[in-house]
Amino acid sequence: MDQSHLRGCLEFIRQTEKLKDVLRNSHTATGRHESTAEHTWRLCLMAMLFAPDLPGIDPARLLKICLVHDLGEAISGDIPAIHQTAGDDKAHRERQDLITLLEPLDPDRRAEFLALWDDYDAAASPEARIVKGLDKLETIIQHNQGLNAPDFDHRFNLDYGRRYTDAHPLLASLRRLVDEDTRRRIDG
Repeated sequence: MDQSHLRGCLEFIRQTEKLKDVLRNSHTATGRHESTAEHTWRLCLMAMLFAPDLPGIDPARLLKICLVHDLGEAISGDIPAIHQTAGDDKAHRERQDLITLLEPLDPDRRAEFLALWDDYDAAASPEARIVKGLDKLETIIQHNQGLNAPDFDHRFNLDYGRRYTDAHPLLASLRRLVDEDTRRRIDG
C-alpha cells in the first residue's frame, strides 16, 4: 500500500473517532449516556457470539455490516427511534454523512463500505437482516440494563424493531427473553 492510501486510511480512522462522542438515548447501568461506538462494539460482540448459531450466514460479512451500520452518525449524530418522524430522511442523511466520512479512502474501500451500508439500510442480504435484528435487540437490552430517567418509555421497546427481530427463529427467541426483561422494567 502506498503512502497516500495509508494517509487516507489514517485520516478515516481519525474521523471515525467522533463516534466515541456521539451520545445515544441509552444509558449505561451506572447512568452515563452510551456512545454510538459502545453500541457498535456490543452489537459486534453479539454478532460474534451468535454467528455459530446462524447457518448460512457469513460471519465476516455480519461483522463488517455491524461495524459500518452507524458510521454516518459520526457527523450528524444519532436520532433516537422514539424521536424519528415519517418526514425525517434519516437514512439519506446518514448515507451522505458516510460518503463524506469515506472521502479519504481509496475508491475500492469507499465502494465496499458504502455497499455494506446500503445492504444494511435495505436489509437486502440475510446478513443485513440479522444485523438489523441484533441492532434492535442490543438497543432494547441497553434500555433494560441502563439507569434511565424515571419517565423513560419502556413500552416503546415492546414493538420496536419487531419486523426484524421476528424474522429469524434465533432472533425471535432472543426477543422473547428481552421482552420479558422489558415487561419487568415496566411492572417494576
